[in-house]
Amino acid sequence: MKHALHRLQQLFSHEDRLLILIDADPDSIASALALKRLVWHRLATCVISYIRPITRPQNERMVRLLGIPAVPLSEVDPGSFDHKALVDSQPAHHELFAKHIYDLIIDHHPRHPDTKARFVDIRPEYGATATIMTEYLRAGRIKPSLKLATALYFGIKTDTANFERPAIEADVRAFHYLFGFTRRALVRRLEYAELTIPMIKYFQQAFRRYHRRGNRIFVFLGTVPSPDILVILADFFLRLEEVAWTIVGGLFQDKLIVIFRNDGLRKNAGRLAVRAFGKLGSAGGHIASARAEVPLNNCKIALPKDDWQQWQNFIIARVES
Repeated sequence: MKHALHRLQQLFSHEDRLLILIDADPDSIASALALKRLVWHRLATCVISYIRPITRPQNERMVRLLGIPAVPLSEVDPGSFDHKALVDSQPAHHELFAKHIYDLIIDHHPRHPDTKARFVDIRPEYGATATIMTEYLRAGRIKPSLKLATALYFGIKTDTANFERPAIEADVRAFHYLFGFTRRALVRRLEYAELTIPMIKYFQQAFRRYHRRGNRIFVFLGTVPSPDILVILADFFLRLEEVAWTIVGGLFQDKLIVIFRNDGLRKNAGRLAVRAFGKLGSAGGHIASARAEVPLNNCKIALPKDDWQQWQNFIIARVES
């Protein structure tokens, strides 16, 4: 790790400006903050920017409570930066990422064939990118501040679902190390930001519309204000004793979004997402969690947006084909 850290830091000089891009969630936010801590003293400027609005209450509260210095990409001129970095994702994961050339990519998702950068550290066996970043901090003998340690701790906690999703010993070691620098009261405040009153109606819809096929539950919610509610419901339905898979879909900004979750036992959500929707749009993920995004024009069907039953049937047919 010391050799890797040295290579990473040698990418930059004191006159450089670095833009760190993320698709904001606890793991990516924490990882970007850790990267900034690793290289800030070698740069003139370092900016963390998120490609989509932060709408999930948990993510909003994390940024606010921990004072994360992040700005939306719409307020940034990427061309004014000498270098760009990507953490907890890869260029192929979103069209806004794919527009840029990167010096540095650090991620824990399976490596996409087109992923290229001057420095690439991808470890799909890890449960969280925050674990990788914690190892870099330790290699540099950098003691994390309360805010940074809490962010990394929370990133590991959420991406491993409290170690219910696949993780390795490195995740446990990082989690244990960070625990000593965090405050449980602060972590609890982050955890309790998951749900809001407006979300109740989507739970009500899901309870009315869910369709069980064997050990799988399918739900289609129609148009949603944010894909975050799809993620929340996919995780929620996976708590049911009889369920090993949850596939939750919705429409957001002229795209079909489908979230996949499973119990991690001899299954591969990323592979299923790619098989079902990879040819229509972007798809991928981990063994136990994945996501697909398909432009409506690519769906090859003409369905009204409010015909939830037909959209749900479409998803089922793609997944089971």
